[in-house]
Amino acid sequence: MNWKKAVGSSLLSLMLLAGCGGGGNSTGNGNDQASEPQGEEQKTFKVGITQIVEHPSLDAATNGFKKALEDAGLTVEYDVQIAQGDQSNNQTIANNFVGEQVDLIFANSTPSAQAVLNATKDIPIVFTSVTDPVGAELVEAMDKPGPNITGTTDTHPDAIPNTVKFIDQYFDGKKVGMIYNAGEQNSVAQVELVKKAMEGTDLQVIEVPVATSAEVKQAAESLVGAADYIYIITDNTVVSALESVVSVANENDIPLFVGELDSVARGGFAAYGFDYYDIGYEAGQMAAQILKGEKTAADLPVQYPQNLKLVINKTAAKEMGIELNPEWDGIAEYIE
Repeated sequence: MNWKKAVGSSLLSLMLLAGCGGGGNSTGNGNDQASEPQGEEQKTFKVGITQIVEHPSLDAATNGFKKALEDAGLTVEYDVQIAQGDQSNNQTIANNFVGEQVDLIFANSTPSAQAVLNATKDIPIVFTSVTDPVGAELVEAMDKPGPNITGTTDTHPDAIPNTVKFIDQYFDGKKVGMIYNAGEQNSVAQVELVKKAMEGTDLQVIEVPVATSAEVKQAAESLVGAADYIYIITDNTVVSALESVVSVANENDIPLFVGELDSVARGGFAAYGFDYYDIGYEAGQMAAQILKGEKTAADLPVQYPQNLKLVINKTAAKEMGIELNPEWDGIAEYIE
């Protein structure tokens, strides 16, 4: 009986030593794997992903987020929920994640982030595809995120001003039609930025608000004869139905400017943008630091997109009756 007590006492001592050392190793670089407690190393994190709608840009951001956590060496179980543009669904998803006590919530869009922040002040939240985190009251300032929330924005400070400048410099028309969901705070903020960028030019905005994606085609048709161009910002409702706008633009030779590069690939004429996969990946890197215990959300300032470029769709230009300007060769990338 005495040898059993001795072995048990030794095992207890080893367990206590491992418990004391585990916290430091879990926030390290992972190179000294042998010294890390196996329970800590093998932990499976549960991450809830809430996305307001499905469209290529948001989907790419989600893929980038997942890849970053994979590259960080984390084992993650995902619960992916799409609200299908319904605000009631959006809040229900957020409440369910809180009830499930997930380890972290990835909120992909402004409405998604607002819903989860309304549901919890305890579970860490990392957002992306949010245009105006401050205006949406998600964070106090870009460098002062909330106690449990941070992320990446899909607004590069130069994207809208560069787009307006491009239209003003290379095109003769003055009226720019903008279709957007007035219920999306990020869209309202972008429309205001467009108007501000147009100050000092002869350009003017024709606003056509919509509430659902089913209204987008009719809204586009209402701009025929009224607008010289259509400019679709990163509005989730409209982008989810972008093909209907593309068809109207093609049929009526209306240049269609868009707010992100996936929409150029889907038939938009041109955009100053960046890859949504990249901002999703950057959000995932932030989430990895939080899950590993290296940082808290409050430690991580909101990040802007790192790269901005002008991309022009040659096929769309032909469909919309736009003659390519040789001057664009030095400032744009082309896709077919």
